[in-house]
Amino acid sequence: MILVTGAAGFIGSKVADKFNKLGFDTITIDNLSTGFIDNIPNKTIFINGNCGAKDIVNQLRKYPIEGIVHIAGQSSGEVSFEDPEYDLVANTLSTLHLLNFALERDIKKFVFASTMSVYGEIDILPVTEDTLTFPKSFYACGKLASENYLRIYSKLGIETTSLRLFNVYGPGQNMDNLKQGMLSIFLAQALKGDKIIVKGSGKRFRDFVYIDDVVDAFILSYFNKDYKGYESYNVCNESPVYVESMISDMLKILNKSTPIEFGENTPGDQFGIFGSNRKISNELGWMPKMNFEKGLKEMIKWALIKR
Repeated sequence: MILVTGAAGFIGSKVADKFNKLGFDTITIDNLSTGFIDNIPNKTIFINGNCGAKDIVNQLRKYPIEGIVHIAGQSSGEVSFEDPEYDLVANTLSTLHLLNFALERDIKKFVFASTMSVYGEIDILPVTEDTLTFPKSFYACGKLASENYLRIYSKLGIETTSLRLFNVYGPGQNMDNLKQGMLSIFLAQALKGDKIIVKGSGKRFRDFVYIDDVVDAFILSYFNKDYKGYESYNVCNESPVYVESMISDMLKILNKSTPIEFGENTPGDQFGIFGSNRKISNELGWMPKMNFEKGLKEMIKWALIKR
C-alpha cells in the first residue's frame, strides 16, 4: 500500500489513480482545504485531516504502508504571507511527521512534492538542481526546509526524492482557487468575470509543465532503483512562457476580448524562471510529452465542458 497525501487535490488525485491502475492499494490524508472529496479515487482509503497533526498521522499505523508520496500542502506563496504558521505546519511539519512515521515503520521510499519557488530570483537561466536557492516566500522556505529534512533522513536509511515542480497545469485544476495556479487563475477570470486581473508585470515568465507529465515524474521517481540516498529533480519543460503571450493565446482560443488589468505583484513573487530537465531526463528517462500550445488547448477544452 502506498500513501499519497493530498489525493483530493489536482496532482495528488491523479498520482493516486495512476498507482491504483498499476495495481497498488493507496491511502491518502487530505484536509479538503483546496481539494474536493470527489477527486479522491474510489479505490483510495481516505483519512480526513492535516498531515501536520500527529494524531492524524498516527491513524496510518493500522495500514501496511510500504511507500510515501507526499503531495499535500499549502501551495500558494500569497497565502503563505497571510498565514505563515499554517504554511509551516502544512508544508514542513507535515513532512517531518511523515518522515518520522517512515523511520518508525521502516518505510524505505519517500517522494516529496517540492517547488521551483525554492530558487527565488535567479539571473542565470535555466536553473539546474545545483543552482543556489534564495527563496522569496514563506511557502518556498517551508518547501526548502522539507528538502533538507529529506536529505538528513536519507542518512537514516530512507530513500528520499524531492521533485521541484514548476508551474503545473491541465484538466482538473482547481478553477475556484484564485490564489494558486497562474494559468488556472487567468482562465477562470476569463470564463467567469468581466476582466482579467494580472498581479504583476505581463513581461513575467514561467515554465509550464502538463499534469500528465508531472504524474509520470512521480511514478518514475517512486520506482527508481538506481540510487540510494537523496536526490532532487526539476520537473519542467525548459521553455519560458510569458504572461502577456499566454493570456493572448488563451483569449484567442476562447475567441474573447476580455480586458486585462495590471496591478501590484503578490508578496514573494518571482519575476521569471525556467528550468533545465537534463538531470531527470538522464537519470530517470523522464521527458515532457506535452508542449504548452497543445496543453493550453486541452485545458481550455476541459474548462469549457466543466463550465
